[in-house]
Amino acid sequence: MLEIENLSKSYGKTMAIKNINFIVNEGEIAVLAGPNGAGKSTIIKCVAGLLKYEGNIDVNGYNNKSIEGKRAIGYIPEMPSLFSLLTIEEHITLMAHSYGIKEYENKSQELLKLFDLWDKKSKYGSELSKGMQQKVSICCALITNPKLLLVDEPMIGLDPKAIRSMKGILQEIKKSGTCVLLSTHLLDSVQDLWDRILIMKNGEFVLSKARDDFKDEFKSLEEIFFEVTED
Repeated sequence: MLEIENLSKSYGKTMAIKNINFIVNEGEIAVLAGPNGAGKSTIIKCVAGLLKYEGNIDVNGYNNKSIEGKRAIGYIPEMPSLFSLLTIEEHITLMAHSYGIKEYENKSQELLKLFDLWDKKSKYGSELSKGMQQKVSICCALITNPKLLLVDEPMIGLDPKAIRSMKGILQEIKKSGTCVLLSTHLLDSVQDLWDRILIMKNGEFVLSKARDDFKDEFKSLEEIFFEVTED
């Protein structure tokens, strides 16, 4: 479970996010949407512990800056950043060892095969295309069995088969009780996945609703988005 209270972040005199409050429950996929510069990536990076902020962030009952909180988080950034001299397989091994995960080899093999990386596992980070780097980044986040998965533009750079695999994984980890906070502009790509929609504009929420709150309103995420963001 992710619980955020009174979260604010400024860059100099510019307020990127302003007193944000929300909860993502176990087994929920929350979609964070908004125009460029709305504050989506800033929220993701604050939760991941990459930025200083004001307010409080709890993950699985622990502050996100604590060891327990950090251990519960998996993070897939928009722009993957790999070590140029580590192989694909070594990246996954490094993440597993860093989180103290034992007997990860079978899952590592499963993930590599799922994303068509098994025959490329000995390639170095410097040899990979952007799409392949994104696949490795996904594998590294999932090998830790996170209680909270943070995903910033998950489908960018992926081929159609990898997109299908990513959707399947999100559905599976949702069933296992993991909560997901996912930021994307490609709203149609998560139309069948979302449980909660959080739409931002100018650093604030203009809509925060669960799928069930819409009841008999049969609207796509794009329709909902444009209704609340267009002047």
